[in-house]
Amino acid sequence: MEGGVIEVDASAFRECLSLSWKNPYVLRLAFTAGIGGLLFGYDTGVISGALLYIRDDFKDVDRKTWLQEAIVSTALAGAIIGAAVGGWINDRFGRKKAILVADVLFFIGAVVMAAAMNSAILIVGRVFVGLGVGMASMAAPLYISEASPTRVRGALVSLNGFLITGGQFLSYLINLAFTKAPGTWRWMLGVAAVPAVVQFILLMMLPESPRWLFRKEREEEGKAILRKIYSPHEVEAEINALKESVELEIKEAEASDKVSIVKMLKTRTVRRGLYAGMGLQIFQQFVGINTVMYYSPTIVQLAGFASNQTALLLSLVTAGLNAFGSILSIYFIDRTGRKKLLLFSLSGVVVSLVVLTVVFNQSSTHSPMISAIETSHFNNTCPDYRIAVKPGAWDCMRCLKASPECGFCASQTNKLLPGACLISNDTTKRECQKEHRLWYTRGCPSKFGWLAIIGLALYIIFFSPGMGTVPWVLNSEIYPLRYRGVCGGMASTSNWVSNLIVAQSFLSLTQAIGTSWTFMIFIFITVAAIIFVIIFVPETKGLPIEEVEKMLEGRSLNLKFWQRNSDHGEDVSTTQKTQSK
Repeated sequence: MEGGVIEVDASAFRECLSLSWKNPYVLRLAFTAGIGGLLFGYDTGVISGALLYIRDDFKDVDRKTWLQEAIVSTALAGAIIGAAVGGWINDRFGRKKAILVADVLFFIGAVVMAAAMNSAILIVGRVFVGLGVGMASMAAPLYISEASPTRVRGALVSLNGFLITGGQFLSYLINLAFTKAPGTWRWMLGVAAVPAVVQFILLMMLPESPRWLFRKEREEEGKAILRKIYSPHEVEAEINALKESVELEIKEAEASDKVSIVKMLKTRTVRRGLYAGMGLQIFQQFVGINTVMYYSPTIVQLAGFASNQTALLLSLVTAGLNAFGSILSIYFIDRTGRKKLLLFSLSGVVVSLVVLTVVFNQSSTHSPMISAIETSHFNNTCPDYRIAVKPGAWDCMRCLKASPECGFCASQTNKLLPGACLISNDTTKRECQKEHRLWYTRGCPSKFGWLAIIGLALYIIFFSPGMGTVPWVLNSEIYPLRYRGVCGGMASTSNWVSNLIVAQSFLSLTQAIGTSWTFMIFIFITVAAIIFVIIFVPETKGLPIEEVEKMLEGRSLNLKFWQRNSDHGEDVSTTQKTQSK
């Protein structure tokens, strides 16, 4: 029900599955809107593998770390604008139209990127894709949330999260499929145009969000949709509760001509909702998830795997685990609750980051030495090594950090034995590989490489079910209807700004302070995130949106995160009865 708490007599996961034959219309709405999540995931994930081959085609990208970061992060800059503008489009024109606009932007961006003849044009295409990603990031979960029955709302919004991670997994499969095709990365980036067209066509045949229709005084249209969503014995109560809620919001809206940021922040429920919603979105990025998703193949190469294909194949494991974690989230989010899931997730992330920090520290301090004999075997010694005062003290890591123009050619007999420090170019790479040696420009050979893969896998396993999904679910639940579009836009914008900062700085940080210290920074941020969740994030499990507002109105900081939702509901009801007396 919209206006009261429903007792969930079975898991929301099983209830969600039963909809496939009880009410397939609800799943049709959710899956169609969720294609936006699929595009979101694909366009954020595909660049990780495409970047390996873009570096091969555009030498300016290969030489300049900041240009690699720019190709990744300009999409995020576009997403910031898309999320901000998307909030206004959502409230003014509706959730459906916002998703349709996102599809058009996805299509334009995919075509521009596939046809790009230089890095500048490629970046323009990334901006268009980013605009679409920003709009889809908030419009799709909002549409699903407002068109879902209460008891499965969390599970269906989590479905959007699953499709995001599914899109990322699909992007890695597509990357692998085109590694041998002419134009490699052009196919990888251009394929995104297909699901954008599919969603545009399907969504044209579906209605607008019923809550938005009620807000725009189009009640008959909204009632017709609710009758398709709810069973006959529930629908009248749902219509009445939604009507009362919207009428209250309209009365508030009439008191002022427009949404005032000052007034919004003075509203206790909105302010407390923003603390939790924006805070979670910021921490979601600053614990390092998109360094893994955007740079996963690069991280694998930093761990000592030289081949592009090997890096992509191993990265596919992390993408697959990410999708699997989203499935777990659909099952657990309405069963265990949002807050417990967040704390479990973040605790596991800390453990994973500790593993990665130790592994990369050991890899950097135990890299193969540089052999003068091996180096002299070739005629193109790295200039920095040639003029070094103590070349005998050089190892592989010192060679790669000396200059972007240096590369490491491993020993022919064993990659962990001393190798050669050479000029990094296509000719040298061919000469090295012709002798069946491995060629390294990103990371060094290491016996700890597989431990790094395990660390990445653990990170994804713990992150995905909780921090990967819950921030989006919570942001679709905790804001009053009148402010939902604006607050959702603010939260999504904070997510993309944080995402931009992390993506634009990760490679530079690994070069400046090393990969291990970079992951160490993420450890401290994750510990801060755990404290934040305990203090500021409410539990919304099983609560209709209207009850969430009431809970936030009367809620003070509560460290008892294991407290049941029913307790909150009883507290709210008791307060209301006392006030009425």
